[in-house]
Amino acid sequence: MPGTPPQGPPHAVPHKKRHPIRNTLLAVIGVLVITGVVSSMNGSGSSTSGGSTGPGSGQAAKPAPKAAGIGIPIRDGKFEFTVVAVKQGVAQLGNQYVSTTAQGQFVLVTVKVENVGTVSQMFDGSNLYLYDTQGRKFEASLAAAIYLGDQAKSFLNDINPGNAVTGVVAFDIPKGAKLARLELHDSVLSGGVDISLS
Repeated sequence: MPGTPPQGPPHAVPHKKRHPIRNTLLAVIGVLVITGVVSSMNGSGSSTSGGSTGPGSGQAAKPAPKAAGIGIPIRDGKFEFTVVAVKQGVAQLGNQYVSTTAQGQFVLVTVKVENVGTVSQMFDGSNLYLYDTQGRKFEASLAAAIYLGDQAKSFLNDINPGNAVTGVVAFDIPKGAKLARLELHDSVLSGGVDISLS
């Protein structure tokens, strides 16, 4: 229009700075909070281990109970575990065509897992840990489980309420190691229970 001064370019609206570190940190915190809420809802089943009370509960700490033994059922969360048998000194697993050799020795733990909860729950054999008398902690061997065939029902098995699965969990430990206990968990977030192997 005549008589109107020319207008300059429109002023750019300043963009808010993005903070990728802050956003990532908030996302991680959100996931942890959601995981905690879900696990507290799912893990509401109590353990029969009778562990001590937490700080600030106003109750005196109870002494830890003696660990269960082979053949004695014990509960953690939604699972009741019974160690049926323990076999030490196994050098090789598999058959004449495919096999695996232990770095030290395989310890084969036959365990019965019963779902005592009200909903289906995934049992993962890698939530079991073997300890020797020196206090060393050994994880279950997924590689060895492959060579156990149908006996390895304990790895990643959905168990419905009231049902039980019996399977073998393999541990690769040093030759000559003396077994002390087995630590069993119904999930990666549970408190766990002990079964004495000595």
